[in-house]
Amino acid sequence: MNSIRLYINFFLMHLKSMMQHKVSFFMTLMGQFLISFNIFLGVYFMMTRFHQVKGFSYSEVLLCFSITLMAFTLAETIFRSLDTFETIIGNGEFDRILLRPKNSLFLVLCSKIELTRFGRLLQAVVMLAYGISLSSIVWTPLRCLLVVLMILGGIFVFAAIYLIFACLCFFTLEGLEFMNVFTDGAREYGKYPIGIYGKNVLFICTYLVPFALFQYYPLLYLTGKSDNSWYILLPLCCPLFLIPAFLLWNSGLRHYQSTGS
Repeated sequence: MNSIRLYINFFLMHLKSMMQHKVSFFMTLMGQFLISFNIFLGVYFMMTRFHQVKGFSYSEVLLCFSITLMAFTLAETIFRSLDTFETIIGNGEFDRILLRPKNSLFLVLCSKIELTRFGRLLQAVVMLAYGISLSSIVWTPLRCLLVVLMILGGIFVFAAIYLIFACLCFFTLEGLEFMNVFTDGAREYGKYPIGIYGKNVLFICTYLVPFALFQYYPLLYLTGKSDNSWYILLPLCCPLFLIPAFLLWNSGLRHYQSTGS
C-alpha cells in the first residue's frame, strides 16, 4: 500500500512537472496521436486494396492492431525508464537509487513516467471502438473480458522485454539497439495477426517471445476463427515471461559496478 501511494506521488510529480510547459506537453501529445494516425492510414489504404489478409477482415485487423498498440503504449508509459536505463547508469543516478531505502527496480520505474504517450493511447482507443463498430462479432461478457486480458497480457510481455533491455545495460553499460526489434518492431508487425508471417515467426512469438499468447491465439477465438476456449487463458500465461526477466535483473545487480560518474 505504501508503494502504491509513493508511485501515485511520483505520478503526480511528473504530471505537475509537465504541466509547467503546457503547450509543449499538449503539442507532443498531439504529435503522438498523429504519428499513430499515420500508421492507421497505412493499414486503411492497404485493406481497401486487398480487403483481407490471410482471412482476416479490416475490422479484425483493426482489433488486433488497437489491442497491440494499447498494450505497447501503456507499457511504454509505465516502464519508459527501463528503455533509457543506460542513461540512469551512465550519469550515476542508479548509484543514488541504490542508497535509498526502497526496492531499486521500483525507484527506477518511478524515475520516469512518459505521460505524453497518452496521445498514442487515445488513437488506440479510437481504433478499438471503430473496429468493434465494424465487426460482426457477437460481444458477450466473456469476449469483453478476453479483450481486457489481451491488453493486460501485452503489457506484461512488453514490460518483460523492457526489463531485459535494462538488465543488459548492467553488463554492457550501453543500450543494445537490436532490442528495439522486440518493442518498436513488435508494435509495427503487431498491426496484423502474427500468424500471417509464417510458421517460423509464429513459433518464435509463441515459445521465445510470447507475443502470440496475447495477440494471435486469443484473436482467433475472439473473431470466431477457432472454438478452442482455452485460448482465452493464454494471456494469463504472459506474466510468466517476467520470471526470467526478474532473475536477470537480480543477476545484473550482483554484477553491477558503478561507472564512477
